[in-house]
Amino acid sequence: QVQLVESGGGQVQPGGSLRLSCAASGSIFSINAMGWYRTAPGKQRELVSRITSDGSTNYADSVKGRFIISRDNAKNTVYLQMNSLKPEDTAVYYCNALLRHSYFSTYVDNYWGQGTQVTVSS
Repeated sequence: QVQLVESGGGQVQPGGSLRLSCAASGSIFSINAMGWYRTAPGKQRELVSRITSDGSTNYADSVKGRFIISRDNAKNTVYLQMNSLKPEDTAVYYCNALLRHSYFSTYVDNYWGQGTQVTVSS
């Protein structure tokens, strides 16, 4: 099994910053991609940002220029630096990982963290 442990959520004023972390552990051979999704009240879960094993990144248009995703492959950890936060960034943020469990299998499994609350409010 695999666990994704998130940290770094909290409450911040508009214009502030937060840094989310997500560490993957367990039966992992390789991680194809890690990313962050969010679910705001009354809305569907959406992709915020994702980073692949070779460092390629993509961002939701709403966070481009404000959020930066990074990854420490040695630690199986992904980070999301969130700057210039806005009230509309308020949501539960979920870590996601696409990974392989074994060298002998090409099957890519999909895991989610438990979610961390980010609240942007004055």
